[in-house]
Parts: sequence; structure tokens; C-alpha cells
Amino acid sequence: MVQDELLIEQLNQKQVGAFKILFDRFYRYLVLYAMKWVERQEIAEDVVQDLFVQVWERDTIYSSYYGFKNFLYNSVKNASLDYLKHKEVEGKYVRYTLRTSETGEVPELEVMKDEVYRRLYQVLDELPKRCQEVFKYYLEGKKNSEIAEILQISELTVKTQKRNAIVYLRKRLGRVYMLYVLFKVGFM
Repeated sequence: MVQDELLIEQLNQKQVGAFKILFDRFYRYLVLYAMKWVERQEIAEDVVQDLFVQVWERDTIYSSYYGFKNFLYNSVKNASLDYLKHKEVEGKYVRYTLRTSETGEVPELEVMKDEVYRRLYQVLDELPKRCQEVFKYYLEGKKNSEIAEILQISELTVKTQKRNAIVYLRKRLGRVYMLYVLFKVGFM
């Protein structure tokens, strides 16, 4: 139709009236078309509104009414599929984040735990060899009697070495040591 081609010519000249007529003519149909993919009306409306903003803001020259119509439908389809791809990537990221944290903890908490343990072992290396050995077995959850048996020392020596290590670690690590204790007992 001649009238349709005239609308495209006016749109190319950025005439607001032509834009409004074309918007009103296509908006509802494009929203329904977008819903084939995104399945939610508010998302479909966003896709179509964004497309019309682009039509208005860009300096694209449309050669025909038919070409403009094809452009609109192809653009809605592509934008809808892009939206779905983005949602899929977001979903994968969320699943990855949950998977990397077996305990369901927030990843930042995992990083904090790693840093606390790194710092703890760094200071632990400053202790005398026997004291280190005792405390490392203690960190593994071994009981005083088990540590004594493994290291071939008395339980009293194990208790003394463990106490010396704790005093030293508290002194050197301060609050970081308290974080370790909270992690160990499961408060964080």
C-alpha cells in the first residue's frame, strides 16, 4: 500500500506521528510474538519496547514497509533468544556457585575461610617442629591419646605442646585465630 510506504518514508525522516502509528500498529502483535520464547508478558513487553527505542534512536533508513515489518519480527525473535541465552548463563553461574560451595555457604565466606587457614598455617610454620606436629594432628581432629601414640610421646607432652601452640597462635594471629575457632566449631 502507498500509505504504508509513506509511513516508512516519514519514519526515516524521524516524524513522531509516523513512529506512533507504526508503534500502535505493531506493538501488541510483537509482544505476542515475543511471548512464544520468553513466556512472560512483562519480559515480552520490555523486549518490544527496547526494540522501538532502538528504531527511534538509530539512524537506520528502512527501504520498505515490508522490510521494516520483517526487521521488527526478526529483531524481536533475536532479542527474545538473547534474553533466554542470558538467563541460561545466569542459571549456570548460580548452579556453579552453589556447586563450588558444597556446604551451601556464600562464596565470599569460602574465600575468607581459605585466607584464615592460609594465615594459620603460615604462622604454624613458625612453631618448633614438635609443636607443629602436635597441632597439625589436632587440626586433623585427632585426640590427645592418638597424637601421643603416633608421635611416641606422652599425653601430657601433647597437651603442653598443644597449649603452647594455641597461646602462640592467639598472640600472633589475634582476631584471625578467633575466626579459625569459629570456623572449626561451625559457627560460620
